[in-house]
Amino acid sequence: MPNVQTFKATAHLEEGVRVVTQVRQFELVIDEPKSLGGTDTGMNPVEALLASLGACQSIVARVYASKFDVVLEDFRVDVEGDLDLDGFFNRSEVRPGYSDIRYTFYIKTPSPAEKVEAFVEFLESKCPVGDTIAEPVKLKRNRVVIEN
Repeated sequence: MPNVQTFKATAHLEEGVRVVTQVRQFELVIDEPKSLGGTDTGMNPVEALLASLGACQSIVARVYASKFDVVLEDFRVDVEGDLDLDGFFNRSEVRPGYSDIRYTFYIKTPSPAEKVEAFVEFLESKCPVGDTIAEPVKLKRNRVVIEN
C-alpha cells in the first residue's frame, strides 16, 4: 500500500513582484533582485529552488549517514544553475527554466572514501527535490477561481 503524503504551500502576491509564501506555520518571502524588477527582500523563485535542492540533499545526508557508517563532521552543498533570461522575458524560444544545475558536496569526515562514495550515490538517489528536478513530474492546474 502506497504511503503518499500531500504537501501544500500558498503563495500570495503582494506589492510589485514580492510574494509571501506560507507552509504550515512558516512564512518565506520570495522577491526578485532590483535588476529584475523586484525590491530584493528575499531570494527569487529559481534561487529558492537551488536552496531547496541543497537543503534536501543535506537532510538526506544527515538521515542516512549513520546507516553507511559515515561520520559527518561537516556537510555543505554549493548549488548553481544556468538560466537564459530570454526565455522568461519571452525574447526567444529558449526554455524559461534552468538548462543545467550543478552541485558540489563538501564533506568533512574521517570515514573511508569508499564508504563516502557509496553514501553519496545513495543520498543522490533519495533526495525528493533532486528527483523532482531530474525526472518529469505531472504538473497540472487544478482550476482558476475568479473572486469579486
